[in-house]
Amino acid sequence: MTVVRTDAARAGIGLGSAIAVAISWSLHKSIIWAIVHGVFSWFYVIYYAFTREGGLSG
Repeated sequence: MTVVRTDAARAGIGLGSAIAVAISWSLHKSIIWAIVHGVFSWFYVIYYAFTREGGLSG
């Protein structure tokens, strides 16, 4: 079971990158920005959550 999870994680992108790309694409509709935000992954997700109305800061 552990081998399957490890191999799956290595084969694809991480969860943070997937969320960042989805958020970026929904806002900007730009592949370039989606790639940039995917590289920053969790940093962009946390930034988005703190700076948007209804996010973590209320």
